[in-house]
This record gives sequence, C-alpha cells and structure tokens, in this order.
Amino acid sequence: MAKQGSLATESTAEDRVESKITPIVIFSCVLAATGGLMFGYEVAISGGVTAMPGFLKKFYPDVYASTQKQNTNSNYCKYNNQSLQLFTSLLYLAALVATFFASYTTKRLGRKKTMLIAGVFFIVGTVLNAAFNHLAMVIFGRILLGCGIGFGNQVVPLFLSEIAPTRIRGGLNILFQLNATIGILLASLVNYGAAKIKGEWGWRLSLGLAGVPALMLTLGSLIVVDTPNSLIQRGKLDEGRSVLKKIRGTENIETEFAEIVEASRAAEEIKHPFRNLLKRKNRPPLVIAIAMQVFQQFTGINAIFFYAPILFASMGFGNNASLYAAVITGAVNVLATIVSIFLVDKVGRRMLLLEAGIQMFLSQIVVAIVLALKVKDHSNNLSYGLSILVVVMVCTFVSAFAWSWGPIGWLIPSETFPLEARSAGQSVTVCVNMLCCFVIGQVFLLMLCSFKYAIFLFFSAWVLVMSLFVLFLIPETKNVPIEEMTERVWKKHWFWKRFMDDHYEGNGVK
Repeated sequence: MAKQGSLATESTAEDRVESKITPIVIFSCVLAATGGLMFGYEVAISGGVTAMPGFLKKFYPDVYASTQKQNTNSNYCKYNNQSLQLFTSLLYLAALVATFFASYTTKRLGRKKTMLIAGVFFIVGTVLNAAFNHLAMVIFGRILLGCGIGFGNQVVPLFLSEIAPTRIRGGLNILFQLNATIGILLASLVNYGAAKIKGEWGWRLSLGLAGVPALMLTLGSLIVVDTPNSLIQRGKLDEGRSVLKKIRGTENIETEFAEIVEASRAAEEIKHPFRNLLKRKNRPPLVIAIAMQVFQQFTGINAIFFYAPILFASMGFGNNASLYAAVITGAVNVLATIVSIFLVDKVGRRMLLLEAGIQMFLSQIVVAIVLALKVKDHSNNLSYGLSILVVVMVCTFVSAFAWSWGPIGWLIPSETFPLEARSAGQSVTVCVNMLCCFVIGQVFLLMLCSFKYAIFLFFSAWVLVMSLFVLFLIPETKNVPIEEMTERVWKKHWFWKRFMDDHYEGNGVK
C-alpha cells in the first residue's frame, strides 16, 4: 500500500503537467464567480443608499434631520444611528446563519445546486428590497439577500479551487474576489448616478439593479458542470471521471482521479463533519481560516466600502464629491485585484500578504495624521490638496488589500482543508467572515463617532498584528495540488507539523 502511494506521488507531477487549461474550466469559473459580483454589489450599495436624502427621509427621518443641521453634530457623528447600521449589517447576520445550511447542501446536493439556491435567494431578496415600503419588508428582503451571500460565499470559492488546474488555481480562485471588486465598483457608479435622481426612484434603482448579477448567477448555475470532487464524493464515480477528463482536456487523469476517490472515501467515514474539524490534524487549516477572516475584516476594508460615501462626507467632501471618491477607490480595487490574478501563482501568497501589510499600515497612519490635524468635531480645514492626499492614501490602502487579503483571504481556506473537512471548513470560514462583517457594519459608525481620526490607528494596529501572523504562521501553498496539502505543506511547516503527528491521533489525543 505504501508503495502504491509512493508511485502515485511520483506520477502526480507528470499527470498534472499534461492537464490543459480548457475552455470549459474558464467558462465554468467565470460563470460561478458571478457570485462574487453579487456579494460585492451588496457590500457597497448599502453605504450609498444610506447616504441618499430620499432614503433617509423616508425610513430614517432622525438621521436625515441630523445631516441637515449645521454645527450641531460632530463631523464624525452625523450618521451614527444603530438602526441605520442594522440595514447594512443585517445582511451579514443572515449570511452567518445560512452558511451552516449551505455546508449541508454543498456536500449532499453538490456545488452546482447550491449555487442555484444562492441565486434564487438573491433574486427574491432583491425584488423585496427594491419594492419595499415597510420595515418588515426591509428586514425580510435583507435576510433573503444575506442567505444568498451565505450560500454563495460557501460554494463559489470551493467550486473554483476544485475545478481549477493546480498551476493556475490561485488565479482562477481570485475570479471570485475580482467579481466582488467589480460589484463594488458597479455599486459605486450606480449610487453616483442614482443620487442625482430626486425622490424615491434613486435608492430603489440602486437596490433593484442587484437583480442583474443575481440573474447571472442563477443562469450560470444551470449551465456549469459540477466538480469531479463533488460528484465522486456523492458516489457518482463514472460521471466524476468523465467530467475530470473533460475539464483537464486529457485522458490521463488516473492519478488525480485516484487521489479524489481516496479523499472521498476518507470523507465518507466522517459522520460528524464539524466535530471532525476539531481533530488535531485539522487544527492548522482551521486556525488559519478563522484568523484570516478576522484579519481580513479588521484591516478596515469593509468599513471603507460599506460607508465610503459617508466616510468621505464626514471628511468634508460634498455628497456628490464623496460618491465620486468612492467610485475612484472602487476602480482601484478592480485594477489591483487583476494584478493579484497574475502574481498569486508566480510570487506566491505570502509575498503578496507581507508587502501589502507594509503598504496598508503606512497609508492608514498618513490618513490618521491628516484627519487629526485638519478635521475637528465642528470644523473642517481639509484643503483641496489634503483632500486629494486622503483619497490617494485610501486608494493606496485599497490597492494593497485588493492584491492580498481580499482574494487570498478566501483562497487559502478554500485550498488547504482536506476533502473530508472542506465543506465544514468553508462553512466556518464564511461564518467567521460574516460575523466580522456584521460586527464592523454595526459598530463602525459608532467607532467613527467615538474614535474620530483614531479609527485609522485602530485598524493599522490590526494590520501590524496580521502581518506578523503571516510572517510566522502562514505557509506557502503556491503550486501545491489541493489533495496533497497535508504531505507537502502542513507536515513540513516549522510550527504546524507537530499537529500532523499520527501518534497523537492513534493514542486518542484529539
């Protein structure tokens, strides 16, 4: 048995070199990644909508009145309202709960059908949000959209990692994040145009156009093939073999097929997947997955994208100017994510994370200093030149995030869990991400009001901590086949290798 395993390992490289980058893989990945488009659109659209006078006047008259008063509120506290923040953050609370149901459907129904479920949630939620006139409809629509995000963020990164050839897995997986950044940019552009529309039609248009990416994901889920890993895990070996040949563009797939079958057999022995996650051997990917989601959100990035228009308005930009600045940062986000697609499989995950840490830290310090000196509670001395500097520094921060923590925060968890723990592991990943999104979304405006300029110092301290975590504890996974992570990554890492000792498991140490 040992000899067979050795031969399989030796032939793996040769087989994988022969696998081609086929049109069906690219097509399937592009369609599946529209789940990221929906996620990004929903992340960014809320901030613009909650800054629109028509929306505030109808649903949050107290906040609207506060924004109209002169010199009675701190520049940092105009929009501080827990009910208003709940409009944004409720989305992520629903996603947090939904991801546990998505874990079940991902494993039992497959990746393809789970994407379809996400698309249906998105469509119904969008219709309710665009048409609502009462608070109950607001809440129900946001809950359904949150369910769509929970299901979509659970399944899409898994789908992309499993269907992609090893040598471009990182680049294809980042299509999810690229689509998320495009969604953010589109939301900023829509908000910029919709803000010019008088009355209710502006914010209704902003929320209603989410139906476009929702429809794309739904139709895409009907077209794509399911992954060989999912098919084999559900006992469809012949179909799995056929799909593997099709997506790899070669008949010589026996080594990869055998690896997936073996991983599937191990997965079937697991009766309690979430309890299995706590086993000693699964702790390294679990700890890293959880840490990366916490760190990703505590860079401060979603605070910027949730509330970019409000944030820039608080800094002294006019309403239209603040939306315009948000569009600029959205465009930078897209371009920098494209950079990561080309670099992640060349320079590796660690290098991008470490470089970005330095860039994000310095840019946030500069913004904090400018705001501390020029933007006070009831006065604003931010000159045109300093306003440009703030936007440039925010763009510097966004670009660093977009080629590092944005895509790699999803990539590493989706590629490092063994098959038997992959669905449950991804569920925990999404759950922690959504929990952090909820916390940041709910408390950011309160923190902005309380911390003022120091909010950027708070996030820069987190960036320093996460960079040290990367330096010492995150291994390089570039060009490692997804089913060989244990042997080639965890067992060779200076710290995590101690958790791979079979002796502990065999003696009942969990």
